[in-house]
Amino acid sequence: MAVHPLAGASVPESMRINVPRLISDYYTLAPDPSQADQLVAFGTSGHRGCAFKASFNEPHILAITQAVCEYRASRGIDGPLFVGMDPHALSEPALRTVLEVLAAAGADCRFQQGFGYTPTPVISHAILTYNRGRASGLADGLIITPSHNPPEDGGIKYNPPHGGPAGTDVTAWIEKRANALLEDTRTVPRISLTRALKQGLCREHDFIRPYVLDLENAIDMQAIRNAGIGIGVDPLGGAGLPFWEPIAEHYGLDIKVVSTVLDPAFMFMSLDKDGKIRMDCSSSHAMAKLIAMKDSFSIAFANDPDADRHGIVTAGHGLLNPNHYISVAIDYLLAHRPGWSPSAQVGKTLVTSSMVDRVVAAHGRGVREVPVGFKWFVDDLLAGTCCFGGEESAGASFLRRNGEAWTTDKDGILLNLLAAEITAVTGKDPGDIYAELESRHGSPIYERLQAPAGMAQKKLLSSLSAEQVTSAELAGEPILAKITHAPGNGAAIGGLKVVTKNGWFAARPSGTEDMYKIYVESFLGREHLERIKTEAQDMVDGVLNG
Repeated sequence: MAVHPLAGASVPESMRINVPRLISDYYTLAPDPSQADQLVAFGTSGHRGCAFKASFNEPHILAITQAVCEYRASRGIDGPLFVGMDPHALSEPALRTVLEVLAAAGADCRFQQGFGYTPTPVISHAILTYNRGRASGLADGLIITPSHNPPEDGGIKYNPPHGGPAGTDVTAWIEKRANALLEDTRTVPRISLTRALKQGLCREHDFIRPYVLDLENAIDMQAIRNAGIGIGVDPLGGAGLPFWEPIAEHYGLDIKVVSTVLDPAFMFMSLDKDGKIRMDCSSSHAMAKLIAMKDSFSIAFANDPDADRHGIVTAGHGLLNPNHYISVAIDYLLAHRPGWSPSAQVGKTLVTSSMVDRVVAAHGRGVREVPVGFKWFVDDLLAGTCCFGGEESAGASFLRRNGEAWTTDKDGILLNLLAAEITAVTGKDPGDIYAELESRHGSPIYERLQAPAGMAQKKLLSSLSAEQVTSAELAGEPILAKITHAPGNGAAIGGLKVVTKNGWFAARPSGTEDMYKIYVESFLGREHLERIKTEAQDMVDGVLNG
């Protein structure tokens, strides 16, 4: 995809979304159940859509929430249901709809005090903390967020009692039931929010303090404080904003929050690669403003709106490539967490850099390779059989210092603070540490290509088979594997990965947006990478064009 002429530039006023109209459409437009693109559809991160397009409207939230209530009842889940939201414009009305349905169902629902924002990892942390040592009365959660998607989008996802993203079996159940309810959502019971609050059917909850106080059990906060490093934070107008001041105050850290703006239109952003407003903290275009401040801090970082992703900026290297930072994080953690089991593996998705494999092997551990989606790490993080789970899209989490689970969902705040710990303990720029890893393990070149794709095209790509690759070679090297099922757990990857000794590509439809993605990596240089790209694109074009 070509870079848009305005990529990295400030958002022009002409791109401001009409927030009042968006909210009005949330309440007044009704989805047509006969239109596939207006149905409830759980991708890798819940249901996402837009009120303008009748794909994220009150009927969707009524149906999804009622389906979750029925799922909880069918599984005997009757503890508190923690509800979080991010600052997207549609999150506010969706929260109110969710609470009205939960109150009518008699759920013990809890939301942030003052209708504040709550990051995805904080909900996961709250679930695990509450459930520790319990066998019944277990908690679960709902998070209202479309992650880094554009301002007009909305999203909602369900985290069961294991604290992480719901598995495919759960989301399929919820999706099927929600679409049945979508036929007539007037049947969904609800209690007005005013009445629910007055009668105590919904309760305010402090999610901030417990999370902040517990951070020292996952991060060496004392080392960061003692080093006295200057830290810059840009929450990108997201749910992480109210956490940084309490973190700085409690641990005595030198943190400067460079922007405290909350704007549902996200007009303070820099335009992404394609010229859209997208709060992607792994994009150098979206992160242009923080990158420009890199020399003002020892380390700086950002999160997306629900704070489950991280973006690390260093003085010497600017925005770190997510694959580079994950490799550095893994290398550091495996050497600085003596409380972790020596048999615990490192989890990675199939489209994450093979540098991870080489780093982990150097530490004498194994890699567990799974399909795209953080849900595949949940059980292993919970059991401690994986000490780290990460993906190339800047999402990761890892165990507490004593080897117990911290979160089973991506935690951008955690990974940001780890960058500060690495800087404090090693006295090095994390980008320099990655250069040292390259000197030992090779220098991969990694790229991710993407292009628009409709539902039919995405379905074709998700059903790619090994037989469709007839060549025995990729870019001049013998093909070692044609993968349609992840080596780590045997689950279908929803696409295809082709591997050689020094390179690979993977093709799959996006689980969150109307596009497909091709991932390519080479340890043999740019020319080799370009050959892989060309051959991979030719194969995908052949599938899409029939």
